[in-house]
Amino acid sequence: MTFDELREIALGWAAVEDGTSYGTAALKVRGRLLARLREDGDSLVVKGVGPDQRARLIEAEPDVYYVTAHYAGWPIVLVRLSRADPAAVAALLRRHWRELAPKRDVAAFDASRD
Repeated sequence: MTFDELREIALGWAAVEDGTSYGTAALKVRGRLLARLREDGDSLVVKGVGPDQRARLIEAEPDVYYVTAHYAGWPIVLVRLSRADPAAVAALLRRHWRELAPKRDVAAFDASRD
């Protein structure tokens, strides 16, 4: 998966917009960071992932999910996009999107999936 492919998916969700963070491409929800591409062009910084969920992801797929010492104390996981399953990454981002997006937009998204 590439950042552009992920971007295409996420921009289909309400309130998601292109942005930048620390000089790299990012996806934001009403100005709040959803995820950003790291400087290596392959790793995605995904916010909203608590330590328990992060540990499960890393244990299940250590070649895809990881964390560096810099991010260890934050609710973040890093994703190697080139090795990631697009549906799994989209689901991970969508979970955080649901926390950031307006409730009416989340309700409309849920209604469209029924």
